[in-house]
Amino acid sequence: MGQVEESPVIGVIGGSGVYDIEGLEKREWREIVSPFGKPSDALLFGELDGQKLVFLPRHGRGHVLSPSDLNFRANIDALKRAGVTEILSVSAVGSLHEDLPPGHFVLVDQFLDRTFKRETSFFGEGLVAHVSLAHPTCNRLGDHLAAALTELSIPHTRGGTYLAMEGPQFSTLAESKLYRSWGCDVIGMTNMPEAKLAREAELCYASVAMVTDYDCWHPDHDHVTVEAIVKVLLANADKARALVRAVAPRLAGRTSNCEAGCHRVLDTAVITAPEKRAPEMVERLSAVAGRVLTA
Repeated sequence: MGQVEESPVIGVIGGSGVYDIEGLEKREWREIVSPFGKPSDALLFGELDGQKLVFLPRHGRGHVLSPSDLNFRANIDALKRAGVTEILSVSAVGSLHEDLPPGHFVLVDQFLDRTFKRETSFFGEGLVAHVSLAHPTCNRLGDHLAAALTELSIPHTRGGTYLAMEGPQFSTLAESKLYRSWGCDVIGMTNMPEAKLAREAELCYASVAMVTDYDCWHPDHDHVTVEAIVKVLLANADKARALVRAVAPRLAGRTSNCEAGCHRVLDTAVITAPEKRAPEMVERLSAVAGRVLTA
């Protein structure tokens, strides 16, 4: 099967508080048309020290979209059409552990998906595929992010399980206690089905979960003010932008497909026989799966 472009293009999906990336050269906002509908916003194209980067504000500039209203398929498809090869997903989360305090970053490597209102796959009737999600994040990206976080002296944990809830309401106390009993580490509303779709689109994906507060299991949860949460959120956003600037040069050196296999997952995933594939589905998936569908 074909190879991806040797020069990587970094895609950054910014969560709550991260609506832009300062310091980009040759910056330009562009509207990208997707057959899956309208993405959250235009994409910001630019360069950091010569490294190509494409930024998407997940909730739109000004935070106008609820987690349940996000068009995840359009977002990932648009990034793929923009030439992105690896995604750094940044999101605000609640902590399910005492030792993951506000301001702490978690490099998530596992998910539990409790969402129920979202389109979770690009594939379907007329073109069926099954990708592996045993390891839903890219270990190579995780290594580079961990090194950059250490360099920046940002408190972080390598590895953790993200409980993806539907929202937009926060969890009940009973739910929060249940998720803790399951061994989950952080809770959020946006990384699923985002990670699933990134895998289907053959994109390396890493999740940077930024803790803003403790979830409602914590006895002091009710004493946390909105003002305090916003203060942490803004501080986290500044750290996230610094992280992107620090990690970009580390990702610039890749000269072949990701050794973790992220760029080749569709080699054995598409199960529908070529003569049975619906032409409209083949056309719709021209960006996501064109590498294998037109080979």
